[in-house]
Amino acid sequence: MSIVGKKFPNLTVNAMNEMGDTIQVNVLEEATKNKKKVVLFWYPKDFTYVCPTELHAFQEALPEFEKRNTIVIGASCDTAEVHFAWLNTAKDEGGIEGVTYNLLADSNRNLSRTLGILDISNEVYDEETDTVLVEGDNVSYRATYILDEEGVVFHEGINNKPLGRNVQEYIRLIDALTHVQVKGEVCPANWEEGSEAIEETSQSVASYLSQK
Repeated sequence: MSIVGKKFPNLTVNAMNEMGDTIQVNVLEEATKNKKKVVLFWYPKDFTYVCPTELHAFQEALPEFEKRNTIVIGASCDTAEVHFAWLNTAKDEGGIEGVTYNLLADSNRNLSRTLGILDISNEVYDEETDTVLVEGDNVSYRATYILDEEGVVFHEGINNKPLGRNVQEYIRLIDALTHVQVKGEVCPANWEEGSEAIEETSQSVASYLSQK
């Protein structure tokens, strides 16, 4: 079930911060208490292949998110200890040394199950006994959420595991959300910061389309 348009689940999860400390993070509170937007991105597993490229890409773009009053949070179902080991592995050895944003360690799968983003394609479920006989891969898909300052989800996207994300698209979506908030206009297809938006009227869309 999609959670777009709803408040993000009010769940607290273990996380690893850049200092190597295990902390508690509630994504909803990160938005509402700090009055910031949040980009939360899930990746399948530490010490893998596509995943470190994404974590470094989000790190490189971190100043752009910060300029937009936006917090970036990474997440997987690994433990905080495994996150710590990966954070202490050099980039040229496949590690994520240098990543400074918090990484959720949803090792009990509470949040990922609530979001419905676990890969259970190999799971064997017995409906009569309501039990899982064989666990699935128990890792998350590449799910991404954008929350506004009230903790409402404005974007939810899920990629299968082989498909890496385009970080610039999330910057574009943050810009679009901010434009909607500030200007009260809606953002048409391929909208980018500085381009024309439209009002929610038939006249406005007709005028916009006539120029294309």
